Amino acid sequence: MANTSTVYQRGKTPIFASQVDPRLHYCLYVPQRLTNDDRAPLVVVQHGTARSAATYRNQLEEFAEEQGVVVLTPIFPAGLVDPDDLHNFKFIEYQGIRFDRMLLAIVDEVADRFPVAAERFYLHGFSGGGQFTHRFLYLHPERLAAASIGAPGRITQLDDTLPWWLGTKGFEEKFGQPIDFDALRRVPIQLVVGSEDVESWEIMNPGESNWMDGAELTGTTRIERLRTLERNYRSHGLDITFDMVEGAAHSGRKILPTVERFFADQLKIRAQEPASPR
Repeated sequence: MANTSTVYQRGKTPIFASQVDPRLHYCLYVPQRLTNDDRAPLVVVQHGTARSAATYRNQLEEFAEEQGVVVLTPIFPAGLVDPDDLHNFKFIEYQGIRFDRMLLAIVDEVADRFPVAAERFYLHGFSGGGQFTHRFLYLHPERLAAASIGAPGRITQLDDTLPWWLGTKGFEEKFGQPIDFDALRRVPIQLVVGSEDVESWEIMNPGESNWMDGAELTGTTRIERLRTLERNYRSHGLDITFDMVEGAAHSGRKILPTVERFFADQLKIRAQEPASPR
């Protein structure tokens, strides 16, 4: 008879505390057929403001089983330092916490405990998660097999004339490393948004903690802002797929099938590449 901890390492796992910082958590979906000798691709989905990590994990169950991938959904709670704060992880650094490094530490923990190939993983985020995803991409392109950026309300353009986080002026001073544009160009990037994602109350909010003057110049809706990001990325030669999901408003659930198709295509391409050494 299998022990309890082994049983809960397949399918929908419990929510685990991260060993690097127990304030941070994660849960997974691990396909039932995987053995401990497998090295399955890893798909990471970063939640948005509502912290709906387990919901995304549950919605990806069928995809995980079909594609043979492990799904990881990190949880970066609101109110880590300031009980009223909702936005900590979106801008990478908050009160001394580097959320990019926290994610990488969680990925390492998962690789130690589960049968995944974590050297390069697939990262999707929607809304606030989309904000995190594209900023993480600037810091760690070499760790990403593909990136899917869903409807970010605030964008960071690759533009050294604009201050962080509107642009990348002072990026190296802030993060201790430059942006590797050659590595960025090697990452397939999906930009995805619903055709009805036009409400602006949450993203046109001057005076709030997640506002910078100049954000309004990138567009008044998430569609407009994502198109601005698309133009910026194409000007730098990045590998872009832009997907508009017809009939969808600001709903991570409704764009997820389009994200699944993008990742399925990328998984197929990557499966044809020579295997990396263990």
